[in-house]
Order: sequence, then C-alpha cells, then structure tokens
Amino acid sequence: MTPEQFLKFARLLPEPMLLTSGKGQILATNPAFSKMLGLPRQIPQGRTIFELATNPPDQVKQYLRNCSSSREMVLGSLTLRANDGETCLYRCEGAAIQPSSPESPALILLRLKNRESASSRFTLLNKKINELAKEIRQRQRVEEERTQLLVQEQKARAEAENLNRLKDEFLSTVSHELRTPLNAILGWSKILQTNRANEATVNRALETIERNARSQAQLIDDLLDISRIITGQLRLNVRTVELLPVIEAAIDTVRPAADAKNLRLQLVLDPAAGPVLGDPERLQQIVWNLFSNAIKFTPKRGRIQVCLQRINSHVEIVVADTGQGISAEFLPYVFERFRQADSSITRSFGGLGLGLAIVRQLVELHGGTVHAESPGEGQGATFTVKLPLMAVGPAAIEPERVHPTVGGSVPFDCSPRLDGLRVLIVDDDADIRDLLTYTLEVCGAEVMVAASADEAISLLTTSSTPLHILISDIGMPDEDGYALLRRIRALKPEHGGRIPAIALTAYARTQDRMAALLAGFQSHVAKPVEPAELIAVIANLAGRIRGI
Repeated sequence: MTPEQFLKFARLLPEPMLLTSGKGQILATNPAFSKMLGLPRQIPQGRTIFELATNPPDQVKQYLRNCSSSREMVLGSLTLRANDGETCLYRCEGAAIQPSSPESPALILLRLKNRESASSRFTLLNKKINELAKEIRQRQRVEEERTQLLVQEQKARAEAENLNRLKDEFLSTVSHELRTPLNAILGWSKILQTNRANEATVNRALETIERNARSQAQLIDDLLDISRIITGQLRLNVRTVELLPVIEAAIDTVRPAADAKNLRLQLVLDPAAGPVLGDPERLQQIVWNLFSNAIKFTPKRGRIQVCLQRINSHVEIVVADTGQGISAEFLPYVFERFRQADSSITRSFGGLGLGLAIVRQLVELHGGTVHAESPGEGQGATFTVKLPLMAVGPAAIEPERVHPTVGGSVPFDCSPRLDGLRVLIVDDDADIRDLLTYTLEVCGAEVMVAASADEAISLLTTSSTPLHILISDIGMPDEDGYALLRRIRALKPEHGGRIPAIALTAYARTQDRMAALLAGFQSHVAKPVEPAELIAVIANLAGRIRGI
C-alpha cells in the first residue's frame, strides 16, 4: 500500500487513521485524524508519531515493533496532544501492511478509537484516589477506635484497681477506728472488775468508757448515714428553720474540744440571714461535721471562723480555719466517700473519711451546694455552704432518728420513777439484759428477764402477778421479736396478751421503726439508748407521764 492508496480508501472513513513507517514516520493521515487534532491536513505528513504522542518513546517504539511482527491486529494505547494543547488517550489497533515491493520497508496502519480526554482520566483518577483515601480513613478510624477502647480499658482497669485499693484502705481504717475505742472500753472494764481501783480511778474509767462508746456510736452513725444516702433512703423532716440557733447548738456541742486545743473562735453570725426550709437536725449535723473537721486539723492556738450571712437569694455558712490545709492534688476529691489525704497507718488524724461526704450529700438534699478552698498545705481551708432561701416545700415525712451522741448525753436521775412496775426484758445478749435490769431496778421497777421467745412466753403464762411492760429485742436467734409479739398478742389478756411492748433494737432505720410499730409494738427505741430516754418511754407507756 502506498500513501496514495491509503488516502483513497481512508479519506471518507469517520475513524481517525494514519499510515506510518516502521520507525514511526507519518506517511499519510485521513481527514478525520487531522480534524481530531485540529491540524491542517498537510501538517501531520512528514512528522513522526513521537512528536504527537506524549507516551514515552520506548513505549511507542515497542508498540510499533509489535505491530510489525504480528499478522493480526495489535491493541494498544496512544496519548496524543491536540493543537489546543489538550491531551487525549486513544485505544488503537495497529497492523503491518505489506509494501508494494520487497525492497520497500514495511508500513503500519493505525486506527484510533475510544477517545478519552485527560479531564475524564483525571476524574477517574480522582475517584480512585478518593476511594483509596476513604478506605485509608476507615482504617484510621478503626485504628483510632481500637486505640480509644484500649485507653478506656486501661483507664477502667486503673480505676477498678484504685477503687479496690481504696476499699482495702477503708476496711483497714474502719477496723482500726472501731477497735481503738473498743480497746479502751475493754481495758477499763477489766480494771473495774478487779475491785482494787479507788474512786478517782473508777470515775476516770467510766468517763473513758463513755467517751469511747460515744466515739464508736458516732462512727456507726456515719456508716449508717452513708448507707442511707447510697440507697436513697435518707429522708428529711422539713420545716422552717432559723439557722442561727442551729449553728450555735452545733458549736456548743464541740466547743470543749476547741477549748482543749486553745483555739480562737470567731463567730460572725447574722441573725437576720433569714429562715430556710430544711431538717434542723441534719442542718446541725452539717455544721457539726464542718466545725469538728476544722478543730481536728487546726493546731493548738489556731483560729476558726464561722460566718452566717445572706447573699442575694441564698444563705451562706462559711467555716474557715488556719489548720493543715488541703493540697491542690487532693482538693478535687475532698468530698468523695472514703477518700483521705493521708490513709497510711502513720497518719496523724483518725476518722473514716466520711464526714465531708455526708456534708455534701446533706447539703445537696437541701437543694444547696458546698465547696472547699485552700491555698495549699499548711495554709488553712475554707468550706462554704450555700442554701437557697426556699430549698424544698414542707412535707409530712417521717424524720430519721438522730442518735443523741451527736448532741451530748442526757442526765440520768431516775425521773420519773418506775416504782411498782413489773417489766419483762427479752434479749439474747446477757450483757444487755444485765445493763437494762440494773437501770430499771435503780429506778424502782421489778424486772424479769428472758433470753429467748420461748422463755418470754413461759414467764408471761406462768407469772402469778401481771407484767406491765415488755421490752424486746428484734434480732434474736431462732425466733425474732416480731414473731414473739405475734405469739404474745395471741394470748389471753390475763396472760399478757395486751401488754404494752417496746422494741429496743439496733435496727434503727425509719423502715425498721415502721415495721416495729406495724407489728404491734407501741414504741421503737434504737440501741444504744440513753437510760433517761428509756425510762421516759417506759413511764409514758405505763401512764406515769400525764403531760403538761
């Protein structure tokens, strides 16, 4: 085929075509090829395919060699640059054309098809890049999630280990704080049993026993308060409360401890601060805990300031001291349960680390807030309680019984007398029976005791003279106080079936009191009880108190 013959048959074909030599020299092109590149028809002739193609020259040469050596159409691709500078990719078919004479070099016919612009290739490439980037982002996201899960797992494990450590420290502290006063109680009790102690020693022993017993009772009260708070069973007896007498009563309770350390007390109390709605006993407990805490951590001859003032729509109670202070590291945890700045066995201050946690919970139950401030260790601390003027609406709620250890002891003078009363005491604890027997007999009562429900029923049914009052424990082995009272109420009146009954028990929650009253007890008294309180309850049930 000659260039003339090529032009003759390819002139009218719509597909771009060109005739080249084996070395890539363009011999002829059809009008479709020239139009495709935007070139005059004569320009492509005399140029090489290497000038029009942007493919690497070696790649074009290899393709031409493949076309020359093959008897079939060879598929390939060429990227050609048009006159306006745009490059387009073409799929092409190439085949060798036999020359007109053996001496002539072989010719190659190329037919271009499937035009694809550079912009389309860019779009396709961009799409592939986006897909690849999306896959990479997904992998990164998965890796980040795995990292976050690992961090969370490590954090949870560290927190669990820390909580376990705090639990062990707290249990150790509880054991220490309960055993320490118990040691003094048991030790002085042994001394009193020797009968060799003089009157001064006896008085000292009794004072020590009472002081340590009250310390133990306070620890137990704190544990019970925390238990009620955690279980949501703490209730407030809400009423209108003037804070001034509440604060003064709390301070008077712990003033002897402040005097013993020669602490200066500065009271700045505004009597017109305004009343709040709240539980007066719990509000007093808040102040008592804060003031006791200040006394504990303030060295001798230090200063404690208590302020009461009204700020806009709330009332502030501020307790500031010049004591040990709080480190910046521990300050965020000062109101957490069981947390103490120093929980080592060599710590200088006792306690369970519950006082401030109880303060925060009680303040929040009153709709208020409490926060602590301290410049640092050795620079004192300031605790501020903010109570709204209208914390909660008044409601008829059964008050929690606050043990009298918080407010000090009540004088025991056997008033009123119990002369002529016959009292039956039922308790499985021999020491409790002896204590109650001595207390009641000193006040003139005649006492009978039983260690179990069966003994109590036997005494009631066989007694030749009627019994006037029943005092029974609730938690007893084999048969509890509730079951005993049901058996008693089933007896005939002449056998004690209608005897007034007092539940004297260590189960001291509000629901325990309600359960006792619903079971038929006329009164519920929590252990440990003040002797004067017990005598008053018995006298009231026996009709010895007529009222004023």
